[in-house]
Amino acid sequence: MLSYEFMQRALIAAVIVGLIAPLVGVFLVQRRLALLGDGMGHVAIAGVGLAFLTGTEPVITALIVSILGAFILELVRNKSKTAGDLALALIFYGGISGGVLLTSLAGGKASTALNQYLFGSLSTVSTQDFISLGFAGLLLIAILIKFGNQIFAMSLDLETARVQGIRVTAMSTLLTSMAAVTVVVGMRTVGLLLVSAIMIVPVAAAQQLTHSFKSTGLLASAIGVLCATGGLTISFYVDVPPGPTIVLLSLAIFILLALTTSSLHLRHKNEIQEQAPHTH
Repeated sequence: MLSYEFMQRALIAAVIVGLIAPLVGVFLVQRRLALLGDGMGHVAIAGVGLAFLTGTEPVITALIVSILGAFILELVRNKSKTAGDLALALIFYGGISGGVLLTSLAGGKASTALNQYLFGSLSTVSTQDFISLGFAGLLLIAILIKFGNQIFAMSLDLETARVQGIRVTAMSTLLTSMAAVTVVVGMRTVGLLLVSAIMIVPVAAAQQLTHSFKSTGLLASAIGVLCATGGLTISFYVDVPPGPTIVLLSLAIFILLALTTSSLHLRHKNEIQEQAPHTH
């Protein structure tokens, strides 16, 4: 597999996605915004469609449009009486509709190329894509190191964070923007329609074993790397799409851990009941 140059790039891209996506996803889960990544994926579709229409680089254009969408989403949520979930739904529908319309206007092979971004495509990860993904990954890590504690406090309790002097609106916008960047980072490997799953499912799997925020994030990141590289390898040898393979592998790990922990808890409960003194 590694004898192919495009697979070398795809594997490194998969490691970046598997490492970064759950680290951002753990904040989204903590703040009960698990579907935010999906919404940013729809916005990125509009960015890809715009790139096809204007002849610009899809990754860069999708990144700019996604971050712009993140700012608009936070603006609607903070300045309007519209409920947060309704604002997110509006972004969903507007993004995917705009993406399909712009792709249609672009004509030619744009519609076929769009599928590569929707579901991921190993053979089309170019050197320029790889450089963009690497830069975006380093940027996300730097932001987490700098503002991770403040974002965590904001995600844990909004009012307490505000009392502590944390700029809640700025941190919320930063988290949404990070989700947007993560979606674009993962669109070449996992695909825009599935990248939010690699942000959330490893976190859900890690929560079966951990009890603290930090340990959940670290274990989720390890699971993410395992699923991204494992799914990529399976997709190469079995000749199936990488995105669905990566997501299904992460779901399989979640189900396995959930069943295992449930079985252990039940067994522990039965042991306690057996050891308890019988009363008559």
